Amino acid sequence: MPPVRPVPIIGFIGQATGLAALAATTGLGPAGWATGTAYGLVLGVLLAPHRFGPADWVTLARALLVGCVAALTADGFTRPVPVPALVGIAVVALCLDAVDGQIARRSNTASPFGARFDMEVDAFLILVLSVLVAPDVGWWVLTIGAMRYLYVAVSWTQPWMRHRLPPRYWRKVVAAIQGIVLAYAAAGLPVAGPALVVALALLVESFGRDVVWLWRHRARLA
Repeated sequence: MPPVRPVPIIGFIGQATGLAALAATTGLGPAGWATGTAYGLVLGVLLAPHRFGPADWVTLARALLVGCVAALTADGFTRPVPVPALVGIAVVALCLDAVDGQIARRSNTASPFGARFDMEVDAFLILVLSVLVAPDVGWWVLTIGAMRYLYVAVSWTQPWMRHRLPPRYWRKVVAAIQGIVLAYAAAGLPVAGPALVVALALLVESFGRDVVWLWRHRARLA
C-alpha cells in the first residue's frame, strides 16, 4: 500500500473526537479542553507535510490517546483526576507501541518519519505521566519526562550529539519501562516511588551510554 498524505486538520479532528468522548464519560473542564485543543492543532500542523504508511496510522491513534491523557492531566490541576480512565487510556497507548513497529516491518513500510513519530509520541506520554505523578511522588520524577528534551536541547549546542545512533534494543526496553512504571504510579499502587527510582536509573544509564558512544566516535562522525 503506497503512503498517503493525511489532511492537515486530521489531528485536530481526531483529538476533538477524543475530547468529546472524555467530556461525555468522565467530564472535562476548561483546562482539559484548552490543552487537548492546542495539542490537536499542533499535531495536525506537524503531520500535514508527511505521507502515512500503515504503521503511522497506528502511531497517530496512540498520539490521539496521549492527547487525551494530557487533557486529563491538565484538568487535574483544577479538579479531581478520573484515575481509572486516565490510566486505562495510557495503558492502551503503551500497548499499541508494540503494534506500529510490527506493522511497519511486516508491511516493509518503515521510514525515518515513522520512527521519529513513534519516538516523539513515547517521549511526550512519558513527560505527561511524569507531570501527573510528580505532586504525589516528588518533583524529581519530572527528570524522567524531561530527559529526552534535555538531550535534544544539549544537542543544539553540541553538534557531535546530533548524529544517528546505532540501533539498540535495550533503548526501546528502557523507554517502555518508563511508561509502564509511570502508569503504575499514576494508578496509586504500592512501592511506586522505589520503582520510579529504578526506572530513572535505567534511563540515565541508557542515555549515558548513548552520549559516551557519540563522544568516543565524534571525530569519525564529524
